[in-house]
Amino acid sequence: MFTGIVEELGEITGIEPRGDSVTLTVRGPLVTEDAVHGASIAVNGVCLTVVDVQDDAFTADVIKETLDKSSLGVLEPGSKVNLERPVRLSDRLGGHLVQGHVDGVGTIISREPGERWDVVTVSLPADLGRYLVDKGSITVDGISLTVVEAGADRFSVALIPTTLAMTTLGHKKPGDPVNLEVDVVAKYVERMLGDRS
Repeated sequence: MFTGIVEELGEITGIEPRGDSVTLTVRGPLVTEDAVHGASIAVNGVCLTVVDVQDDAFTADVIKETLDKSSLGVLEPGSKVNLERPVRLSDRLGGHLVQGHVDGVGTIISREPGERWDVVTVSLPADLGRYLVDKGSITVDGISLTVVEAGADRFSVALIPTTLAMTTLGHKKPGDPVNLEVDVVAKYVERMLGDRS
């Protein structure tokens, strides 16, 4: 379980194809300081399992299912990625409950810069629109964000200076894909209410 509060902007340093999967090597000095084989680290909002740790980098295997249902397949050496270690039970929940299970891939439609912040509009797969509400939560590339305006096929978020400086959303442009994870609580509520009818 994660909170969507990005700890570090990491970098892809290697991609090794392995048939229908790949092994990613990710540089991230902060998240690797206590990483061990089998640990979880969210990479752009995708929960990956650490295979090995060398110096300030870790490797993780990414299977076809994950490549098909997330934007990890477009990464290349040099790509910047958002990194977060799992939350500990003693930690504050600074963002919202995030599983690291991508629900769909959206595309940045537009950016409207302000003096110190940007409003970014992102496309939304049709089956996810029902989970978003104005002022609700969504995870974009692993970043816990507040929805400014929710639509059937798009939503907007306002990015503060810290988010612009410390995450990939400071550099993404229209046309770039982003991983989306809707609020898991909304999915459980829908399921429970559906079971009653």
